[in-house]
Amino acid sequence: MSSVNVIKPKARLSNSNILFLIAAIIFVLMYLVAIISYPGSFMQFQTFFDLFNLNAPLIIMTLGLCIVMIGGGIDISIGSVCGLVTMACAVFLESDRGNIGGAILVALGIGIAFGIMQGYLIAYLEIQPFIITLSGLFLAQGLLTTLHKDPINVTMPAFVRLRDFNIVIAWLGTRNRLGVFIPCEIKPGTILVVILLAILASLMKWSRFGRNVYAVGGNSHSARMLGINVKRTMFFTYVISGLTAGIAGFVYIMTTGAGNVGNASGAEMKAIASAIIGGTLLNGGVGNLLGAPIGTLTLLVINELIRAAGVQSNFQAMVSGLLLYFFIVLQSIIMSLRDKRRMTVVLPPWMRPSGKEQSQNQTEP
Repeated sequence: MSSVNVIKPKARLSNSNILFLIAAIIFVLMYLVAIISYPGSFMQFQTFFDLFNLNAPLIIMTLGLCIVMIGGGIDISIGSVCGLVTMACAVFLESDRGNIGGAILVALGIGIAFGIMQGYLIAYLEIQPFIITLSGLFLAQGLLTTLHKDPINVTMPAFVRLRDFNIVIAWLGTRNRLGVFIPCEIKPGTILVVILLAILASLMKWSRFGRNVYAVGGNSHSARMLGINVKRTMFFTYVISGLTAGIAGFVYIMTTGAGNVGNASGAEMKAIASAIIGGTLLNGGVGNLLGAPIGTLTLLVINELIRAAGVQSNFQAMVSGLLLYFFIVLQSIIMSLRDKRRMTVVLPPWMRPSGKEQSQNQTEP
C-alpha cells in the first residue's frame, strides 16, 4: 500500500504574536533611522545598553502591568508605589540598622502589600480597577511625602559599592577620539530585567496561570464556564504587578542612589504607553511579554531622537501621544482584519451626506 502524505495547514499566528512582530519591526526601523541620523551616538554599543541601564525600572514595571492588562485590568498606581519604595529604602539604608538585605525586603514588602490590597478589592469585592488603583496612587504619594519630604542621598558604603558596580564586557566596546578602547558596561538592573523577562514570559506562555490570565482577559464569563477561578486569577495578576513595582523601586534607587519625592513620577503613564506599543491590548486577552521591553525601547528611542535633534522637550510628550494614537488605531485595524469584521468609519452628523446625496451616489454608475 502506498503511503499518503498529509499536508498539514500552517498554524496561524496568534493575535499576541502578530502584534509583537509588528512592534519589533517598528522598533528595528526606528533604531535604524536613529543610526542613520546620528551614527556617532547610536552606532555605539554602550548607547544601546544604556537604554536598559537607565530605564530598567520602567521596563520592570511594564512587565507587571502587561500581565494585568492581558487579564483585562489596569494598574495606575505602579509609579507612585515605585517612588514610595525608593524613599522607604533610602530612609532605611540611612538608619542605624540599615542593610541591603533589609532594604530588599522593604521593597518587596511594600510592593506585595499594595498588590494584595488592590487585588483583593478588585477581584473579590469587584470594584473598578481604575478607581482602586487611583486610590492606591494617592495613598502611595501621601505615604511618600509623609515618610520624608527632602531628598536623601544614600551614603552607606555597601550600597554605594552596589550602586557603582558594573558588569564589564571586555571584548565589546568602542574607541574614543584618542584611540583608547572603552569596554561596554552593564548595570545589575539590566541583568535583573533579563531574568524577570525570562521568568514572567515563561510563566505566561507555559503555565496554567498564564493560560488562565489570557482566558480571563479574553472573556471572563467563558473562562468561568470553563472552570477557571476568575477572581483568584485576577487577584494574582495584581500581586505580580505590585511585586514588580517593588522590585522596580529598588532598582530605581540602585540607579539614582537617592530617594526623592519626584522619583518615578508619571512612570505609570509611560508603562501603559510602552505596553500598548509593545502589542498589549487594553481590552485584555492579547499581549506578549516580550513586547514590554520592545515598546519601552521604541518610546525611548523616539525621545532620544527628538532630544538629539535639539527639539524642545515638550515635543517629546506630543510625539509620544501621537505614537500611542497610531498604535491603538493600528491594533484595532489588525484585529478587525484578522477577525474578518467590516471596518466602518463613523462620522459626526454634520459631516454625513444627506439622504438625497446618498441616493444620487448610489444611482450614479
